[in-house]
Amino acid sequence: MSTPRTLPRRPIAMGIFLLVTGIVALYASFRLVLDEFAKYENPKTALSCDVNVFVNCSDVMTSAQGHLLGFPNPLIGMMGFVAPIAVGVLLLAGFRNGSRWFWITFNAGVFLAWVFVTWLFTQTVWFIGALCPWCMLVWAMTIPMFWVFTIWNLAQGRFGAGAQRVGKTLLPFCWAFPLANYLVIAVSIIIVFPRIFQSF
Repeated sequence: MSTPRTLPRRPIAMGIFLLVTGIVALYASFRLVLDEFAKYENPKTALSCDVNVFVNCSDVMTSAQGHLLGFPNPLIGMMGFVAPIAVGVLLLAGFRNGSRWFWITFNAGVFLAWVFVTWLFTQTVWFIGALCPWCMLVWAMTIPMFWVFTIWNLAQGRFGAGAQRVGKTLLPFCWAFPLANYLVIAVSIIIVFPRIFQSF
């Protein structure tokens, strides 16, 4: 008599992780879009996130970097962050396997999102000279979304056996990678804006 095959455990934690980070990033992008509309209506209006000369959404939003493709960057977030929300829902609904290329393509999308927010971080800190709280919330969600999901995806064996061994080794320490990423950003902000905390 044959025993029934054991199904792989539903990845509930990863589903919740993608759902939460995706929803928070989507909300931050939505708030940025609302602020863009407010600026279009009245270019001189002060936004709720215009705190001082260092923390100033208006300076970031009106910059050339804030419209990289000719339209407001938050619209990219509004479209893009639907994907991790959808994948999170699929995982919670019991979607386990799927095509290997589906997971690789999604991972590539998350990587591009990380590259984009990293570029925006360098531009706002070193070139624009102002910080946008809603943008930083998007950074805060995209960074762990990329690092944690990528390591988890490696551990699932979707990039080959060798990468799977690396992923399984790194998986218990996956939290350290976004933490290191956060530290780089924090140290950069402190170096570039040494008086930021004195201006509140």
